[in-house]
This record gives sequence, structure tokens and C-alpha cells, in this order.
Amino acid sequence: MASQSINRIKVALAEQNKTNRWLAEQMGKSEITISRWVQNKTQPSLEQLLQVASFLSISPKDLINEVNMGSIQDKSQCIDI
Repeated sequence: MASQSINRIKVALAEQNKTNRWLAEQMGKSEITISRWVQNKTQPSLEQLLQVASFLSISPKDLINEVNMGSIQDKSQCIDI
């Protein structure tokens, strides 16, 4: 199953020539946590996403990819109850 790239943190960091290490230091998080967010393996909380946007001086909207809701709805219909 292919996972969706929900956040654009990797793109935003690259556009500003910032590193995962820089963001980890700013946020007081481990580089592993930031790496997981950047790779879309896990997602930051809304509060954390707002902090990332603040550190990068961008809108939180710029950190979120459009999510295909059709695929999410299709998956929910496949659940056996």
C-alpha cells in the first residue's frame, strides 16, 4: 500500500536551504522525529505543524499537500463490521 505525502516539510526546508538538524534544534525535537515527519512516515500534530510554519516564516497551508479524500472513503467502505 502506497502512503501519501501528507506534509510538505521536506520541500519547505529545501526551499529555504534549511536542514532537518536545524529544525530539530529550533523545535527541541530529535533529528529522528524530524526525519520521520520529512519522510511522511509520521505526521506532526497541528500545534507542531504551526510551529514548523512559524520557524520557516510561511503559512501552515504551505506545509500541507492536498489529500485525495476519495481513497480514504474507499478504504472506510472496505472495513468488515
